[in-house]
Amino acid sequence: MVDVTITAASHQNWKPIVAAAFSDPKVAVGGGFILLLIILALGADLIAPHDPLAQDLMLGSLPPVGMAGTEPGYWLGTDDLGRDVLSRFIHGTRIALTVAFVAATIAATVGTVVGLLAGYFGGWIDVVVSRLIEIWMAFPAVLLSILIVAILGSGMHSVIIAIAIIDWTRFARVVRAETMAQRQADYVTASTVLGFSRLGILAGEILPNVLWVVLGLFTLELGLAVVIEAILSFVGLSVSSDTPTWGGMIAQGRGIIYQAWWVFALPLAGLLATVLAFNQLGAGLRRSLDPVMQR
Repeated sequence: MVDVTITAASHQNWKPIVAAAFSDPKVAVGGGFILLLIILALGADLIAPHDPLAQDLMLGSLPPVGMAGTEPGYWLGTDDLGRDVLSRFIHGTRIALTVAFVAATIAATVGTVVGLLAGYFGGWIDVVVSRLIEIWMAFPAVLLSILIVAILGSGMHSVIIAIAIIDWTRFARVVRAETMAQRQADYVTASTVLGFSRLGILAGEILPNVLWVVLGLFTLELGLAVVIEAILSFVGLSVSSDTPTWGGMIAQGRGIIYQAWWVFALPLAGLLATVLAFNQLGAGLRRSLDPVMQR
Protein backbone atom coordinates (compact mmCIF):
# COMPACT_ATOMS: atom_id res chain seq x y z
CA MET A 1 0.00 0.00 0.00
CA VAL A 2 1.29 3.47 -0.86
CA ASP A 3 2.35 5.51 2.14
CA VAL A 4 -0.11 8.37 2.69
CA THR A 5 2.73 10.61 3.87
CA ILE A 6 3.89 10.95 0.27
CA THR A 7 1.11 13.42 -0.43
CA ALA A 8 1.97 15.68 2.45
CA ALA A 9 5.67 15.50 1.77
CA SER A 10 5.24 16.50 -1.83
CA HIS A 11 4.19 20.02 -0.89
CA GLN A 12 7.03 22.38 -0.10
CA ASN A 13 7.00 24.49 3.02
CA TRP A 14 6.20 27.94 1.65
CA LYS A 15 7.76 29.99 4.48
CA PRO A 16 11.45 29.25 3.78
CA ILE A 17 10.73 29.48 0.06
CA VAL A 18 9.28 32.97 0.38
CA ALA A 19 12.14 34.04 2.64
CA ALA A 20 14.67 32.76 0.11
CA ALA A 21 12.89 34.57 -2.72
CA PHE A 22 12.98 37.96 -1.00
CA SER A 23 16.64 37.52 -0.11
CA ASP A 24 17.53 37.16 -3.78
CA PRO A 25 19.17 40.39 -5.12
CA LYS A 26 17.22 40.24 -8.37
CA VAL A 27 13.94 39.96 -6.52
CA ALA A 28 14.90 42.79 -4.16
CA VAL A 29 16.01 45.21 -6.90
CA GLY A 30 13.38 44.32 -9.49
CA GLY A 31 10.59 44.09 -6.93
CA GLY A 32 11.66 47.36 -5.30
CA PHE A 33 11.49 49.23 -8.60
CA ILE A 34 8.08 47.74 -9.43
CA LEU A 35 6.86 48.69 -5.95
CA LEU A 36 7.96 52.26 -6.61
CA LEU A 37 6.00 52.28 -9.88
CA ILE A 38 2.94 50.92 -8.09
CA ILE A 39 3.16 53.73 -5.53
CA LEU A 40 3.41 56.28 -8.36
CA ALA A 41 0.43 54.73 -10.12
CA LEU A 42 -1.77 54.59 -7.03
CA GLY A 43 -0.86 58.07 -5.85
CA ALA A 44 -0.56 59.75 -9.25
CA ASP A 45 -3.13 62.44 -8.44
CA LEU A 46 -1.26 63.39 -5.27
CA ILE A 47 2.33 62.86 -6.42
CA ALA A 48 2.20 64.53 -9.84
CA PRO A 49 3.24 68.19 -9.45
CA HIS A 50 0.91 69.45 -12.22
CA ASP A 51 -2.21 68.54 -14.14
CA PRO A 52 -0.96 66.21 -16.91
CA LEU A 53 -3.49 67.66 -19.37
CA ALA A 54 -2.98 71.35 -18.58
CA GLN A 55 -1.50 73.21 -21.57
CA ASP A 56 0.40 76.48 -21.60
CA LEU A 57 2.02 77.36 -24.92
CA MET A 58 4.08 80.03 -23.19
CA LEU A 59 5.84 77.22 -21.31
CA GLY A 60 6.29 74.96 -24.34
CA SER A 61 9.47 72.83 -24.62
CA LEU A 62 10.97 73.90 -21.31
CA PRO A 63 14.16 71.90 -20.56
CA PRO A 64 14.64 69.87 -17.36
CA VAL A 65 16.09 71.39 -14.19
CA GLY A 66 19.78 72.13 -14.53
CA MET A 67 19.60 73.27 -18.13
CA ALA A 68 19.42 76.81 -19.41
CA GLY A 69 15.91 78.23 -19.78
CA THR A 70 14.17 76.01 -17.25
CA GLU A 71 11.30 77.13 -14.99
CA PRO A 72 10.87 76.31 -11.28
CA GLY A 73 8.49 73.42 -10.62
CA TYR A 74 8.99 71.72 -13.97
CA TRP A 75 11.61 69.20 -12.91
CA LEU A 76 11.78 67.26 -16.16
CA GLY A 77 10.65 70.02 -18.48
CA THR A 78 7.54 70.34 -20.64
CA ASP A 79 6.45 69.16 -24.08
CA ASP A 80 5.71 71.40 -27.06
CA LEU A 81 2.22 72.14 -25.67
CA GLY A 82 3.55 73.20 -22.27
CA ARG A 83 2.40 70.07 -20.42
CA ASP A 84 4.57 68.86 -17.55
CA VAL A 85 6.56 65.79 -18.66
CA LEU A 86 6.99 64.38 -15.16
CA SER A 87 3.27 64.57 -14.41
CA ARG A 88 2.41 62.90 -17.69
CA PHE A 89 4.96 60.16 -17.03
CA ILE A 90 3.52 59.49 -13.56
CA HIS A 91 -0.04 59.26 -14.88
CA GLY A 92 1.18 57.11 -17.75
CA THR A 93 2.53 54.68 -15.15
CA ARG A 94 -1.03 54.11 -13.96
CA ILE A 95 -2.19 53.15 -17.46
CA ALA A 96 0.80 50.87 -18.10
CA LEU A 97 0.51 48.95 -14.82
CA THR A 98 -3.28 48.70 -14.93
CA VAL A 99 -3.21 47.15 -18.38
CA ALA A 100 -0.27 44.90 -17.48
CA PHE A 101 -1.67 43.48 -14.23
CA VAL A 102 -5.25 42.99 -15.45
CA ALA A 103 -4.26 41.48 -18.80
CA ALA A 104 -1.57 39.26 -17.29
CA THR A 105 -3.98 38.03 -14.60
CA ILE A 106 -6.60 37.06 -17.18
CA ALA A 107 -4.02 35.39 -19.42
CA ALA A 108 -2.50 33.51 -16.47
CA THR A 109 -5.88 32.30 -15.21
CA VAL A 110 -7.11 31.06 -18.59
CA GLY A 111 -3.76 29.59 -19.58
CA THR A 112 -3.27 27.82 -16.25
CA VAL A 113 -6.71 26.21 -16.29
CA VAL A 114 -6.33 25.07 -19.90
CA GLY A 115 -2.80 23.81 -19.29
CA LEU A 116 -3.86 21.86 -16.20
CA LEU A 117 -6.72 20.16 -18.02
CA ALA A 118 -4.61 19.30 -21.07
CA GLY A 119 -1.64 18.06 -19.05
CA TYR A 120 -3.62 15.94 -16.59
CA PHE A 121 -6.42 14.44 -18.67
CA GLY A 122 -4.46 14.11 -21.93
CA GLY A 123 -6.28 12.43 -24.79
CA TRP A 124 -8.36 14.52 -27.17
CA ILE A 125 -8.25 17.47 -24.75
CA ASP A 126 -4.47 17.60 -24.96
CA VAL A 127 -4.53 17.21 -28.75
CA VAL A 128 -7.00 20.07 -29.23
CA VAL A 129 -5.19 22.38 -26.80
CA SER A 130 -1.76 21.59 -28.26
CA ARG A 131 -2.88 22.28 -31.84
CA LEU A 132 -4.63 25.47 -30.75
CA ILE A 133 -1.49 26.69 -28.98
CA GLU A 134 0.65 25.95 -32.02
CA ILE A 135 -1.70 27.83 -34.34
CA TRP A 136 -2.04 30.77 -31.95
CA MET A 137 1.70 31.16 -31.41
CA ALA A 138 2.36 31.10 -35.16
CA PHE A 139 1.00 34.65 -35.43
CA PRO A 140 3.29 37.60 -34.51
CA ALA A 141 2.06 38.89 -31.15
CA VAL A 142 2.27 42.60 -31.97
CA LEU A 143 0.52 42.30 -35.34
CA LEU A 144 -2.20 40.12 -33.84
CA SER A 145 -2.75 42.59 -31.00
CA ILE A 146 -3.05 45.47 -33.47
CA LEU A 147 -5.59 43.46 -35.49
CA ILE A 148 -7.67 42.60 -32.42
CA VAL A 149 -7.72 46.19 -31.15
CA ALA A 150 -8.58 47.46 -34.64
CA ILE A 151 -11.58 45.09 -34.66
CA LEU A 152 -12.71 45.83 -31.09
CA GLY A 153 -11.97 49.55 -31.24
CA SER A 154 -9.41 51.57 -29.32
CA GLY A 155 -9.59 51.80 -25.54
CA MET A 156 -8.07 50.26 -22.42
CA HIS A 157 -10.54 47.38 -22.36
CA SER A 158 -9.70 46.44 -25.94
CA VAL A 159 -5.97 46.49 -25.17
CA ILE A 160 -6.46 44.26 -22.12
CA ILE A 161 -8.59 41.79 -24.10
CA ALA A 162 -6.06 41.72 -26.94
CA ILE A 163 -3.12 40.99 -24.63
CA ALA A 164 -5.06 38.30 -22.74
CA ILE A 165 -6.18 36.61 -25.97
CA ILE A 166 -2.62 36.55 -27.29
CA ASP A 167 -0.65 35.54 -24.22
CA TRP A 168 -2.76 32.84 -22.54
CA THR A 169 -0.88 30.34 -24.70
CA ARG A 170 2.41 31.08 -22.93
CA PHE A 171 0.94 29.93 -19.64
CA ALA A 172 -0.97 26.99 -21.13
CA ARG A 173 2.13 25.53 -22.79
CA VAL A 174 4.33 25.74 -19.69
CA VAL A 175 1.65 24.58 -17.24
CA ARG A 176 0.70 21.68 -19.52
CA ALA A 177 4.29 20.42 -19.56
CA GLU A 178 4.70 20.84 -15.79
CA THR A 179 1.37 19.12 -15.11
CA MET A 180 2.37 16.13 -17.23
CA ALA A 181 5.53 15.81 -15.13
CA GLN A 182 3.66 16.18 -11.84
CA ARG A 183 1.08 13.60 -12.93
CA GLN A 184 3.78 10.91 -12.73
CA ALA A 185 4.79 11.87 -9.18
CA ASP A 186 4.25 9.52 -6.22
CA TYR A 187 1.93 11.90 -4.39
CA VAL A 188 -0.55 11.78 -7.31
CA THR A 189 -0.45 7.98 -7.21
CA ALA A 190 -1.06 8.05 -3.47
CA SER A 191 -4.01 10.42 -3.87
CA THR A 192 -5.51 8.16 -6.53
CA VAL A 193 -5.18 5.09 -4.29
CA LEU A 194 -6.85 6.96 -1.44
CA GLY A 195 -9.85 7.61 -3.66
CA PHE A 196 -9.48 11.33 -4.37
CA SER A 197 -11.42 12.55 -7.39
CA ARG A 198 -9.50 13.56 -10.50
CA LEU A 199 -10.58 17.18 -10.17
CA GLY A 200 -9.72 17.06 -6.47
CA ILE A 201 -6.21 15.82 -7.26
CA LEU A 202 -5.84 18.45 -9.97
CA ALA A 203 -6.97 21.37 -7.82
CA GLY A 204 -5.71 20.27 -4.42
CA GLU A 205 -2.47 18.45 -5.25
CA ILE A 206 -1.06 19.39 -8.66
CA LEU A 207 -2.11 23.05 -8.82
CA PRO A 208 -0.16 24.08 -5.67
CA ASN A 209 2.96 22.50 -7.14
CA VAL A 210 2.77 24.41 -10.43
CA LEU A 211 1.86 27.77 -8.94
CA TRP A 212 5.53 28.66 -8.50
CA VAL A 213 6.06 28.17 -12.22
CA VAL A 214 3.02 30.32 -12.97
CA LEU A 215 4.26 33.06 -10.65
CA GLY A 216 7.63 33.28 -12.36
CA LEU A 217 6.00 33.35 -15.78
CA PHE A 218 3.48 35.94 -14.60
CA THR A 219 6.20 38.47 -13.82
CA LEU A 220 7.68 38.04 -17.29
CA GLU A 221 4.24 38.45 -18.82
CA LEU A 222 3.82 41.76 -17.00
CA GLY A 223 6.85 43.14 -18.83
CA LEU A 224 5.52 41.91 -22.18
CA ALA A 225 2.13 43.48 -21.49
CA VAL A 226 3.74 46.85 -20.72
CA VAL A 227 5.60 46.73 -24.05
CA ILE A 228 2.50 45.77 -26.05
CA GLU A 229 0.46 48.55 -24.43
CA ALA A 230 3.22 51.05 -25.25
CA ILE A 231 3.30 49.88 -28.87
CA LEU A 232 -0.47 50.20 -29.20
CA SER A 233 -0.33 53.65 -27.61
CA PHE A 234 2.48 54.60 -29.98
CA VAL A 235 0.31 53.84 -33.03
CA GLY A 236 -2.78 55.43 -31.47
CA LEU A 237 -4.75 52.23 -30.76
CA SER A 238 -4.73 52.31 -26.96
CA VAL A 239 -6.59 54.83 -24.79
CA SER A 240 -7.68 58.24 -26.10
CA SER A 241 -4.96 60.59 -27.26
CA ASP A 242 -5.71 62.99 -24.38
CA THR A 243 -4.78 60.37 -21.78
CA PRO A 244 -1.05 60.34 -20.99
CA THR A 245 0.63 57.04 -21.84
CA TRP A 246 4.26 56.09 -22.24
CA GLY A 247 3.78 55.03 -25.84
CA GLY A 248 1.91 58.22 -26.65
CA MET A 249 4.67 60.32 -25.09
CA ILE A 250 7.29 58.44 -27.13
CA ALA A 251 5.30 59.04 -30.32
CA GLN A 252 4.94 62.73 -29.52
CA GLY A 253 8.57 63.12 -28.49
CA ARG A 254 9.82 61.46 -31.63
CA GLY A 255 8.52 64.38 -33.70
CA ILE A 256 10.31 66.99 -31.60
CA ILE A 257 13.35 64.98 -30.54
CA TYR A 258 15.79 67.65 -31.77
CA GLN A 259 13.97 70.48 -29.99
CA ALA A 260 12.89 68.69 -26.79
CA TRP A 261 14.64 65.33 -26.47
CA TRP A 262 13.48 64.91 -22.86
CA VAL A 263 9.88 64.31 -23.97
CA PHE A 264 11.09 61.20 -25.80
CA ALA A 265 13.81 60.11 -23.38
CA LEU A 266 11.89 59.85 -20.09
CA PRO A 267 9.09 57.46 -21.14
CA LEU A 268 11.53 55.40 -23.20
CA ALA A 269 13.87 55.06 -20.22
CA GLY A 270 10.92 54.24 -17.96
CA LEU A 271 9.68 51.58 -20.36
CA LEU A 272 13.10 49.92 -20.63
CA ALA A 273 13.66 50.05 -16.87
CA THR A 274 10.22 48.56 -16.17
CA VAL A 275 10.68 45.66 -18.56
CA LEU A 276 14.15 45.00 -17.13
CA ALA A 277 12.76 45.11 -13.57
CA PHE A 278 10.02 42.61 -14.39
CA ASN A 279 12.55 40.33 -16.09
CA GLN A 280 14.90 40.50 -13.13
CA LEU A 281 12.05 39.85 -10.73
CA GLY A 282 10.93 36.86 -12.77
CA ALA A 283 14.46 35.47 -13.04
CA GLY A 284 14.98 35.88 -9.30
CA LEU A 285 11.69 34.20 -8.44
CA ARG A 286 12.42 31.32 -10.77
CA ARG A 287 15.89 30.85 -9.31
CA SER A 288 14.48 30.89 -5.77
CA LEU A 289 11.31 28.87 -6.32
CA ASP A 290 12.13 26.40 -9.07
CA PRO A 291 13.37 23.15 -7.46
CA VAL A 292 15.32 22.25 -10.62
CA MET A 293 17.38 25.48 -10.53
CA GLN A 294 18.01 25.05 -6.81
CA ARG A 295 19.91 21.80 -7.37
